[in-house]
Formats: sequence, C-alpha cells, structure tokens
Amino acid sequence: MLHIVLVEPEIPQNTGNIARVCVAAGARLHLVGPLGFSIDGKESRRAGMDYWDRLDLVTWNSWEEFLGTNGQSRFWFLSSKVERPFWDAQIQDGDMLVFGRESKGLPASLLAAHPESCLTIPMSEGTRSINLATSAGIVLYEGVRQLQFTGQMALAGGGTR
Repeated sequence: MLHIVLVEPEIPQNTGNIARVCVAAGARLHLVGPLGFSIDGKESRRAGMDYWDRLDLVTWNSWEEFLGTNGQSRFWFLSSKVERPFWDAQIQDGDMLVFGRESKGLPASLLAAHPESCLTIPMSEGTRSINLATSAGIVLYEGVRQLQFTGQMALAGGGTR
C-alpha cells in the first residue's frame, strides 16, 4: 500500500479529489493538521463523491504526532522548489508521498533536512506549480505503475497497459 500524506491542506475540494484517487489506487490518505477546513464539510464531501466510505483515512493533529507513529517509514517529499524529478525515485510498497499545503508547500526546513528524499514534478519554464490534487494523482500513479511492474501491486482490471 502507498500512502498520500497531506500536511495542513487548505482547500477541501483538493482533499476530496485526492480521497477519490486514493480509493481508486488502494492508497491510504493521511491528513496532518491543522486542516484549513472540516472534512465533514460539503465541499470536500462533494469532491470525494461517494468514495468517503471506502477511503482508508487517518487524521493527525500535527506533523510531530504523525512522525511519532510513522517515523520509521520511507518518505518522499514533493515540492516545486527542488530539482529531482519524481520518476527518478524507486517507489516501494509502504512509501509515504508527502505534499504540503496549497499556498506554501512543505516547510523549507523539512526539505533541507531530507534532500535525498525530495522530488518534483517537472514543469515548463514560467510555471509555478500544479494543483495539489493533480500532483498527488500524478505521483501516486507513478508509484502504482512501478509497483505493478515489480509485481508488488495488482489493481482490478489487470496489469499495466
């Protein structure tokens, strides 16, 4: 299983869309607070459609609380402020794909502390960022592709195409 970790997400529609992608990919979603909205709000519920009941969701009050339980996991920190493309990472079962809040991304101190684990989605010059839900989907499904290729994951409907 892969894990999507959203640190202090701000936009409920993005979180709802990411929830749907996590259900489709069989991934666990971790929401690390404080959140900028209520997950019970209509915006996040509408974006997640009827997938919320099937979502493997864990909420955490803070990054410190999250690390206290998951600190031994392998992390990939996604940011537009780093150079290494996400497709260079060899994603493994159990990996944590960590995304920051929409307005600021992940803290610079976190990225500086883990330079070997920082990844980006390459973009054309002049592009600041890609929507959080789109970014999470891109990287999650690269992980799914890699795990299917290595035989660590199988999704309904067959293998790779």
